[in-house]
Amino acid sequence: MSTESAQGTDSAPPNRGQRTQPLGGASSPALFPETAIRAESLSKVYRSGGTQVVVLLELSLGVRPGERLAIIGESGAGKSTLLHLLGGLERPSGGEIFYGGQEIAALSDQALADFRNRTIGFVWQNPSLLPEFTALENVMMPLLIRGVEAGAARKTARLRLEEVGLEARQAHRAGELSGGEQQRVALARALAGGPSVLLADEPTGSLDFRTGEMIIGLLSEVHLAHGLTSIFATHNLSFASRCDRVLELKKGSLHTASPMELQAAGHAERAGGSVPIVRVDGVVERRGPSVPIVRVDGEVERTGRSVPIVRVDGVVERTGRSVPVVRVNKDATRLDGGTYV
Repeated sequence: MSTESAQGTDSAPPNRGQRTQPLGGASSPALFPETAIRAESLSKVYRSGGTQVVVLLELSLGVRPGERLAIIGESGAGKSTLLHLLGGLERPSGGEIFYGGQEIAALSDQALADFRNRTIGFVWQNPSLLPEFTALENVMMPLLIRGVEAGAARKTARLRLEEVGLEARQAHRAGELSGGEQQRVALARALAGGPSVLLADEPTGSLDFRTGEMIIGLLSEVHLAHGLTSIFATHNLSFASRCDRVLELKKGSLHTASPMELQAAGHAERAGGSVPIVRVDGVVERRGPSVPIVRVDGEVERTGRSVPIVRVDGVVERTGRSVPVVRVNKDATRLDGGTYV
């Protein structure tokens, strides 16, 4: 997981300007009970040597129950810091954070830890699985920390692994799982405690396109199935555009990003030095000198000289001269030289 700010000693924020109203939020929890999460005049300032590094300043935010909110912004803008504050992993230099009518920054360290365990599920770019434990044991961990009996924790963990399609991999340790499988275990772990809020920081940042799309689909499914309020920090504009609302974090403040702005040149994406990203019909697509984009059955697909695209069971798959792709047990599996990997 990338660090969004210079780390150092917490410091009081500099002189504040005029207080701003929350984006989508409100000024009083009693008057606006429909706000699930609200930050008011939130500031985070670090001291590095003799210099104050202002990451967030007078930021206000309101998130509705059941909303899927995407936060975009350049690397270093403070997206991870904002999620850490909203998740109670760091304390703000100033301002307040409300979950319903409860101000979490006022809680003691132990009370805040208990609150996180029961209310918030976290998914990070790095799944951070405990390598000495199996997938099942990693998913059980939040419940065991809570004091849930081992048998009950095991039953819940199995259900969550089944939900993300990994019931057959529950006895495997992290090193025996692919990157996408590790991220699915992390998602199952985030759901194990029955949270009402899901915070995800670049959940597809370390994954290839197909696996990232799978994780995006799972995040959407569990958001609805569990009635979550979800906040995603992401550079993936295609992912962001599928959320209910998109905010851009810039210079310590949040600004509403419209669909037109997401498609503007200022938010163009690049897959590499010679593979610019273009947007067609609201979907991010890649176009390179040998990787033209085609559209089949309303879906964006890629073809190249040696990487034709085929459709199997309604899902876009890639095949190459020596790496055909087949579908086994609902998962895309690669068959290379007769060996499944």
